[in-house]
Amino acid sequence: MKYLVSGYIGFDNFGDEAIAHVLAQKLKNEGAESVTFISSNPQKTAEIHGVKSCGMFDFVKPMLEADVLISGGGSLLQDSTSLKSLIYYLGVINTAVLTGKKVIIYSQGIGPINSKIGIFLTKCSLRFAHQITVRDKGSQELLSSWGIHSELVKDPVFDLNTVQYAKQDAVCVQLREFKNLSESFLELLADKITEKFSEKEVRVISLQDSIDLNICNKFCEMLIKTGHKNVKILFNLSLSEAIKELSSVQYLIAMRFHANVIGIKSDIKTIAIGYDPKVEKLADEYNLPLIKLSNNKESDIYEQEISFAIDKLFKYPSD
Repeated sequence: MKYLVSGYIGFDNFGDEAIAHVLAQKLKNEGAESVTFISSNPQKTAEIHGVKSCGMFDFVKPMLEADVLISGGGSLLQDSTSLKSLIYYLGVINTAVLTGKKVIIYSQGIGPINSKIGIFLTKCSLRFAHQITVRDKGSQELLSSWGIHSELVKDPVFDLNTVQYAKQDAVCVQLREFKNLSESFLELLADKITEKFSEKEVRVISLQDSIDLNICNKFCEMLIKTGHKNVKILFNLSLSEAIKELSSVQYLIAMRFHANVIGIKSDIKTIAIGYDPKVEKLADEYNLPLIKLSNNKESDIYEQEISFAIDKLFKYPSD
């Protein structure tokens, strides 16, 4: 079988590149005749994952040559980022349908889809899929309410082959730019980290430099202002380097969904910062302490939540 894969690939996003890695290995192990990824950086994608690759808008010829389109994983089908993004990924799916290809929706988190046109287009497109797997119960329930069957599976990154690294005496903080991530929240978080982890190295990690690095630099400066004497920033990391850094600390405080997945996989004592419903669902499923970002939350409430979450980490059994 010849496969064409559509996803958020080639943007140097840690989670999506990890999914691409797992999927490439899975298809090769199953004896795929060829695997082609649609990517914003085809040359880099081909080199990293050992597959063929084409540009984001150059997928028609590879589609005609393929037997199966795989769309996923991650959160492709949502319009909270932009309606244009949703329409693009649905357009790839509909091109596969129109050219008679088998369509597999692979381990996706569906939504949030807030626009009426987005809901209508997604419903119409997914009805033509041969198989749909989703990574959370909320997505399955949403599709069920639309009369669409899906199978609930774990996120592909849970299947990533990772080394169990010795845990170093350090705290890893993973942040990304987001509209609800206020300066006052970051200052409170920096204060609490210095108060609770004054003797430990704090490693602030960027997993997608175009989005994360600026806020990570700012947070490092805040930590230093609080008096913390052992702060380190990590950026420009390969997939394997990022996994190693996330997996080799005692404590992790993370925003991104897949950073939290690595924390869970690696038995790291982890706090999730809930900037998106997918992170909140993951925290609920795995009983992670959660700090939920909000537009209108008072500073004293944030302070209580941060203290409670860190205190909960200390109650976890020792390694």
